[in-house]
Amino acid sequence: MQNDLTRRREDDGLSQGELADALDVTRQTINAIERDRYNPSLELAFKLAAHFDCSIEDIFEPEQDE
Repeated sequence: MQNDLTRRREDDGLSQGELADALDVTRQTINAIERDRYNPSLELAFKLAAHFDCSIEDIFEPEQDE
């Protein structure tokens, strides 16, 4: 699953650690999501969407089969 988390975080001027603190997760979790190494739980996806005041689909985009 591709995501737009890095751009959204940087546009808000947040470090990975600051975003992690805001969502009560570790910086490593944010790093893993940004590198597409970890798909967040539905609960965390909702938290991210709420934090950035957007929908989950605005952040996470399923990969398209070609």
